[in-house]
Amino acid sequence: MTANFGPNPNKPYPMADQRRVCFIKNFIKSPLIIVGDYSYYDDPIDPENFEKNVLYNYGPDKLIIGKFCAIATNVKFIMNGANHKLDGISTYPFPIFGQGWETAMDKLIALPSRGDTVIGNDVWIGYESVIMPGVCIGDGAIIAAKSVVVSDVPAYTVFGGNPARKIKQRFSDSQIETLLKIRWWDWEIEKITRNIPIIMEGDIQALMKAE
Repeated sequence: MTANFGPNPNKPYPMADQRRVCFIKNFIKSPLIIVGDYSYYDDPIDPENFEKNVLYNYGPDKLIIGKFCAIATNVKFIMNGANHKLDGISTYPFPIFGQGWETAMDKLIALPSRGDTVIGNDVWIGYESVIMPGVCIGDGAIIAAKSVVVSDVPAYTVFGGNPARKIKQRFSDSQIETLLKIRWWDWEIEKITRNIPIIMEGDIQALMKAE
């Protein structure tokens, strides 16, 4: 008898009875998007087209999403390609239209960039939230629905609003330090499967003793 260690992360649809939830990594084509195992996107219309939510994805910056993330419908990631030059009198990108305006193309060099957008592991991003360029969201964080995240979010912290602000910290500083050392998402899937009841509860001491 074959042991059952949960859904196959390389299988696009983890739930046999419906296809509104997909494991994102199986549908990524852009080399600028990196997604870890078991991170899913929930969309009743078009879950397979997650990449449509990654806007202005021209590079070289990347969107990096860790493992076991839950991303709700219509979450948008705005990449640095959306930026305009800020130090001139006008922010209008004249040169991209050519026809005589391309003579100022050198003025578009070194557009503002905050680097890669990084979403940690075990992050929950709520319905229709917007993640701005270069933001880093820590492991175990939660983003409330319809939030606009313009700054980094610490691990195991709940952020919400526009612009998103800290609502609460999920655990104490010492508990968060312990959780970031345990990194349960990096365990072998067999160990994760054995300990899912503990992972879903709040007993960090029990998690530390998990085998």
